[in-house]
Amino acid sequence: MSQAKTETIKVGFQVFGAEGGEEFGAVRVVRPGGRAELVVYVENAGDFTVPFHAVKAVHDGKVVLDLADVDAGLQKAVRHAHDGETS
Repeated sequence: MSQAKTETIKVGFQVFGAEGGEEFGAVRVVRPGGRAELVVYVENAGDFTVPFHAVKAVHDGKVVLDLADVDAGLQKAVRHAHDGETS
């Protein structure tokens, strides 16, 4: 992900694991302490740090991650983000 693209990320953007997929969280902090990463709140799991290299796309108030590039804890949280919701 280019520096220019990651600079467009704003607090509150929704976070997805795939284009057209279901939102699982939101951006809480961009570049904490000047580091090349985000802090993302994941529903039902809390905050996770995501390196910029895991960001595939940023557009329309959305951040799309490459879940293969995030740690196992975040992958598990994403799988369970909507547990307990009723349809």
